[in-house]
Amino acid sequence: MSNRWFARLMAWLLLVLASATAAQIDESQTGLWSMLFWSKSFDNSRLGLQGDIQYRQWDVGSDLEQLLLRGGLTYRPESAANILFTGGYANITSGTFGPSDADSNEHRLYQEGLISQRPADWLYLRHRFRLEQRWVSGQDFRTRLRYALFADIPLNDKELGKGAWYLSLYNEIFLNGERDIGSGRRVDYFDRNRTYAAVGYAVSERSRVQFGYMHQETDDVGKGQLQLSLHHSF
Repeated sequence: MSNRWFARLMAWLLLVLASATAAQIDESQTGLWSMLFWSKSFDNSRLGLQGDIQYRQWDVGSDLEQLLLRGGLTYRPESAANILFTGGYANITSGTFGPSDADSNEHRLYQEGLISQRPADWLYLRHRFRLEQRWVSGQDFRTRLRYALFADIPLNDKELGKGAWYLSLYNEIFLNGERDIGSGRRVDYFDRNRTYAAVGYAVSERSRVQFGYMHQETDDVGKGQLQLSLHHSF
């Protein structure tokens, strides 16, 4: 057997193995995402910082799905106080479902715009547009566009100050910028969609906690995740 045919055979076997591994993901098993979101505004400045740390598990035990570390520099225009621009970097380690310890790494740059609205006393809305440049292990350079609509609905007060309970909802769609990802592999333009509902509580003027459920749908897998998050501004 020539080296060329041997390489083709090995590539085919790897693709079959990858497909079999993906098929083993238990869609009925609920995962757990534990998250910290933080932000910092500087006095007498339009600039700030924000970021998040997320530990994602395929289950509610110790099976790593992803460890995500992200941070960026923010800018709020003087002429539009309800708009926030961010540019930053993220590092993502992705685990493999099941007993395997194999993982992969991704470096990511991102730029986003966040538009806040309050169309009614009982409704807070935010629109987030995010563009990502992705360097994923074993893949060609990729880009992705994301749009998310967030809604917070106060339950016991019109404001979301200390002591407020509220309902938090969002839906986010992800679209791939390229279909070819290298080595003859292709993805669809549709990457995934996330739908989320949670109950939140404002511990203080600067801190909130949320507990809820998110369903993520991709071309291959539809899976539910419990989410516990802390949101804090310094």
